[in-house]
Amino acid sequence: MTAPGAAGGLLSGSASTGPTEDDWAAAVAAVRRLPADARVLLICHVNPDGDALGSMLGFGLGLRRSGVRRLQATFPGPPEVPEPFRWLPGLDLLVPAVEAYPDPDLVVCFDAASESRLGELVDRLDTAGEALVLDHHASNTGFGRIHLVDPRAAATSVVAEELLARLDVPLDADTATCLYVALTTDTGSFRFEATTPAVHQLAARLLATGIRPGDISRRVFDTRPFGAVRLFGEVLGRARLDRAAAAGRGLVWTYATLDDLARHEQQPYVLESLIDSVRCTAEADVACVLKQVGVDEWAVSMRSKGAVDVSRVAIALGGGGHRFAAGFTGRGGAQEVLGRIRAELDGALTGS
Repeated sequence: MTAPGAAGGLLSGSASTGPTEDDWAAAVAAVRRLPADARVLLICHVNPDGDALGSMLGFGLGLRRSGVRRLQATFPGPPEVPEPFRWLPGLDLLVPAVEAYPDPDLVVCFDAASESRLGELVDRLDTAGEALVLDHHASNTGFGRIHLVDPRAAATSVVAEELLARLDVPLDADTATCLYVALTTDTGSFRFEATTPAVHQLAARLLATGIRPGDISRRVFDTRPFGAVRLFGEVLGRARLDRAAAAGRGLVWTYATLDDLARHEQQPYVLESLIDSVRCTAEADVACVLKQVGVDEWAVSMRSKGAVDVSRVAIALGGGGHRFAAGFTGRGGAQEVLGRIRAELDGALTGS
């Protein structure tokens, strides 16, 4: 999961427990009442991860099979798909942000907790005839007009698959491949706490289309350039353990700079999985990776084993996410950003 943007005002009331039947009905109606020549724009968050891309492309393929012909998918920033996802079905739907419909009949946003995660595409929320948001972040700010936001869902693909089912769009192998990539990336290959019986039931439905989970896992999780392997070794070599942090639960952290990326000739996306190599530290409940994205600017990823609610830390520092996985954008030197994290950790204990 990438670091969410500013949280703003969080969802409240029934929205915090998932979509109501009225919400589902409104979303289904918004799609079904589209005219034959409707322009539909799908948007996921900046620096898209597997859930963002997989949910968006899977839903897009389903819409295309249902008869929607004027359909685009996009995301803010440079139009570069991370290497692990460049084989996904539906990539032909993608267009650069500058070529996206300026005033679509329907815009559908995926896996974005706040408007800030939509970058230069945020204006489509106002210019579109209807704006639908599919997400699973508890820190979602409630932007857009129709909300399918389910904090209980393990991934946004769970929400996307249910909407396709309610639209009577059957799964095929291409759609299932995209949704399976989304599901496996956000559940850490079914290792994270959000992995419920319902998650495995969804995986079974996706696998029943004939997709090959072994091939998908190798492409997504087990393939990276040799330069990235050397980069990981260097960045892990500077990892530090603070046993006293989080009221003695422990914090392990490291950082990667733009110079590190340049020296090993790597793109920023390779750092997304670095947190998994850090979070396995037995002596720390909390793991943190700072990834430099500009001068004195860091994309911060945090993970917890359960004693600390890292979403509280992220929200306090302008970001968001989930109890066990969250992030924010930090500004200043790496030690300054880390100091702010340490200051928030004690108040984020799950029992407090």
